[in-house]
Amino acid sequence: MNDTSQYELYDPPTDGISQVCFSPYDNNLLLVSSWDKSLRLYNADTKQLLEKFETEAAILSCCFGDDDMVYFGGLHCRLQSINLKTKQRSTIGPHAQPISCVCYSPLTKRVYTGSWDKTLCAWNPMAGKLDTKTELGQKVFSMDINEYKLAIALGDRKTLIYDIRDLSKPWQERDTSLRYLLKCIRLMPNGEGYALSSIEGRVAIEYFDMSKEVQSKKYAFKSHRSVIQDTEVVYPVNSLAFHPRRGTFATGGSDCVINIWDGVHRKRIRNIVGYPEEIASLAFSKNGDMLAIACSYTFDEGERDHAPDTVFIKRIQDSDVAPRVVASS
Repeated sequence: MNDTSQYELYDPPTDGISQVCFSPYDNNLLLVSSWDKSLRLYNADTKQLLEKFETEAAILSCCFGDDDMVYFGGLHCRLQSINLKTKQRSTIGPHAQPISCVCYSPLTKRVYTGSWDKTLCAWNPMAGKLDTKTELGQKVFSMDINEYKLAIALGDRKTLIYDIRDLSKPWQERDTSLRYLLKCIRLMPNGEGYALSSIEGRVAIEYFDMSKEVQSKKYAFKSHRSVIQDTEVVYPVNSLAFHPRRGTFATGGSDCVINIWDGVHRKRIRNIVGYPEEIASLAFSKNGDMLAIACSYTFDEGERDHAPDTVFIKRIQDSDVAPRVVASS
């Protein structure tokens, strides 16, 4: 790509990037998990690979915790941790099937895992034990946490919102207007709602306040589509990422395109093209001045030739993410 605002990280994964995740404490630290059975830690500013941790199975999700800790899970069906300072590894506990999502809350000091075994688990990592296990009835496809809210996208296209202080029942259980399998759910930084994407090239914007006035603001829109030989081709929207300060959000699709949206004013701010492969995962840095982009084939077309896996870092200017100014009449 001929884009001076972005660059590639050195020594990328070699097989299917599953997640990119910035540290909430250090703006430059980036975790990258992969199907190549590795967890990589980068300095995103200098492009350097700082650490590479080999594991026995593909990693599907990772996150930062407190005090130099990182957590991850995947096909090995166990929640594991690494202390980045001492390099000590620990196994916290198992699921019956692969772990698809891992989130950490600094408020409760707990790690939350969603799995293909259709459960949500809350773990006490310091004690190395399970706190609670909640049966969900469906596989967990995506998960996100913000303050005390935990959002879960399930295999039956329902979404569950939990207050992590009480996992005995969902705070809200929501149907979605999206008609096909869900791909990604991300909570708004302001706590008012969430964005949800699917394989059908659509994104839904939902709000928690159930008043008629607020619910009238929710909507779904088409994205990541193109016309090829007079036929509309629809691509999965694999990833979503909210900008931490501006509240606008990025979407990454299997069309190898990134769009940045102003969800409030229902406008697209930027259309970024030219990536060599599908966009598998996105994450903004802590202060929002970098966007990590996992460029990696997601196998939604089965086996095919594909470009090597790459992690790009795009420097973000305020004009890239600032909401659209709507002129008053």
